[in-house]
Amino acid sequence: MRIQRILATTAALTCLAVLPACKGGDGQAAPPGTPAATTSTGAAEAAGDDPLVKAQQYMREWAGCENLSSNADDPRIPSGDFPKVGQWSVKEIGVCSTTADKSDIVIAVPKDMKEFQAGYKQYVMDKIAGGDGAYGLFSNVLIGKGFVAFPTLPKTSMALVRSEMRVLVCNPSGRTPDGYKYEKPLVEGCGLTDFVSAKDGKGSPNFETPQEGPDGKPGQPATGSLGLARAGSIAELRTLVNNSPLACKEHFSTDPEAVAIESIDYQPVVKGNALDWGVTGRALCGQPAGERRAHDLSWLDTVGDMKKLQTKAKTAQQADLKDDGRLRATASKLLVGENVAVETNNASARFVLYQLQFLYLNCVPGFSAPTGYRLEKAQVEGCVLTNYEPEHPVR
Repeated sequence: MRIQRILATTAALTCLAVLPACKGGDGQAAPPGTPAATTSTGAAEAAGDDPLVKAQQYMREWAGCENLSSNADDPRIPSGDFPKVGQWSVKEIGVCSTTADKSDIVIAVPKDMKEFQAGYKQYVMDKIAGGDGAYGLFSNVLIGKGFVAFPTLPKTSMALVRSEMRVLVCNPSGRTPDGYKYEKPLVEGCGLTDFVSAKDGKGSPNFETPQEGPDGKPGQPATGSLGLARAGSIAELRTLVNNSPLACKEHFSTDPEAVAIESIDYQPVVKGNALDWGVTGRALCGQPAGERRAHDLSWLDTVGDMKKLQTKAKTAQQADLKDDGRLRATASKLLVGENVAVETNNASARFVLYQLQFLYLNCVPGFSAPTGYRLEKAQVEGCVLTNYEPEHPVR
């Protein structure tokens, strides 16, 4: 059985549809005299002439947007890489605060929305190329008509997408679950959606995931399952993971001598004869030692006997924990699919692999995943498959 916890927050279910009764996500009506917002197909629009005021008036109906300021020195405007005036055709920056929780919404007004979206896409691609493979998967970049909003909190984004505003997602691993809208943006390779993904699982509910059992334990899904990743060969597996930060594009080998390489910094899960682990094919991604010490090592596996692999991996993981309850920081985690597996200690790569439906084999006694994360039964007792990684102490 494939079993998962639902990515759900009860509050989001109540007002998922765009209904008048659901407006004002913070429980506050727009102040008297505020021009009524209007909408047009595929974009958010508001009355008024000043673009920042137009954005404020529109967002007031959905999440609140008070104390609007265009002062560049306003402490509510973050000092990060974006948004900035002059960047990606942005001509004006402002900030306002929601009413209920006093969180902030930064507003950018681009001169050319296509140029903005292309600039943001390139920024995401640069981050991924730099090793942050999960960058942009939990984006709070919301496109409106003539403006872009950057809410501080995912719950603010969830309120705003009940309007016609949409989340801009440019990470190639991003996806829109069934039941949510998906629209094409102005640039290829990105998407616009009303699905808000959050690292803590408390974003928009994912209706593709099964329900948990009445006792809070993993239970049989009511309908369907996200399933697990699969590939018919090492070559297919390499193609599947090529958009992750695993160094499989640049450095890849199936040579047995290369595959057997490990270093003090990169230690595989599977050791010795791979067939004893149920592994039928194996490859190394990364740079073996040469002019410099080995680096970026990860391993790809095709698996003929998944139960045997998980059984031996459980023994190895619990042996690692036995002495002091800590995992070695250099030890790879085993992420499994249906008939494939990846061994890596690259946290950014694992974030992307979770989007590709790989799950981590966790055999720590008493482990549980918070609501919002996948949790499935493993093929060996005492372990679970999950996309939640607790902050284990390491040595």
